[in-house]
Amino acid sequence: MNKIGFIGVGIMGKSMVRNLMKAGYELHIYARTKEKVKDVIEEGALFFPSIGDCVKECDAVITIVGYPEDVEEVYLTEGGIFDSGKEGAYLIDMTTTSPTLSEKLYGIGKEKGYHVLDAPVTGGDIGAKDATLSILVGGDEEDFNASMPLFQSMGKNINYQGLAGCGQHAKLANQIMIAGTISGICEAFAYGKTKGLNLQTLFDSVSTGAAGSMQLDTNGAKMLIKDYAPGFFIKHFIKDMALAEKEATNSSLSLEILSRTLAHYKELEKNGLGDLGTQALMKFYE
Repeated sequence: MNKIGFIGVGIMGKSMVRNLMKAGYELHIYARTKEKVKDVIEEGALFFPSIGDCVKECDAVITIVGYPEDVEEVYLTEGGIFDSGKEGAYLIDMTTTSPTLSEKLYGIGKEKGYHVLDAPVTGGDIGAKDATLSILVGGDEEDFNASMPLFQSMGKNINYQGLAGCGQHAKLANQIMIAGTISGICEAFAYGKTKGLNLQTLFDSVSTGAAGSMQLDTNGAKMLIKDYAPGFFIKHFIKDMALAEKEATNSSLSLEILSRTLAHYKELEKNGLGDLGTQALMKFYE
């Protein structure tokens, strides 16, 4: 694989494009607004005005877009990836999306001769910048192995989860864990504030103990200084949690903490805060 198509050059995508170029790949990119990707174009990425033009010569195509409907658009519409991709290309969707949709894309792609993987990531904008993302991969194991050099350019903890859709199921499990953790941090800070504790001292005291976590180190620290800039948007976390809740309901599984956290975030979005980072959940408690 030498030429890599990349669709979804946003907060995460830009860093992933940069790391792929550092690894020596030729990057072909598509974005609806060229001006928003001017920086990576100046760094060497080749911009194309349409999805079809972007992917037609690429050995692999990576997508990381916003919502399931965006995934369907880039793969399934006329002139999209399935219509225009190079024969035998590896198609890797790194969006967090519906496991059912990933299974659908795998089936269609298989019939067309493509190698299709679902490979959502976790690690946020920092992991994307540092090429330390955790990558959760579903699809055929031989395709996973063939794509490993690409994954190693973007991440460190790379694991095969199982058949098509299993990467998405693993990512949704990850988001369920985060929902509980970030809610716990907010509740602890709310409790500490009510009882007159110095929250920075509390943070310093517990962050290296049993309560320590990556969420506390990153988002908890941001809460203390009221830094609500997005590393990961509330609106996208709502999408992820809603997918997880739907999958759980389909399996007759009640996830009460997830459902309550989702309701809290929806309240923030209703109040116009959907473009803030997930650490802005603290605003609900304030």
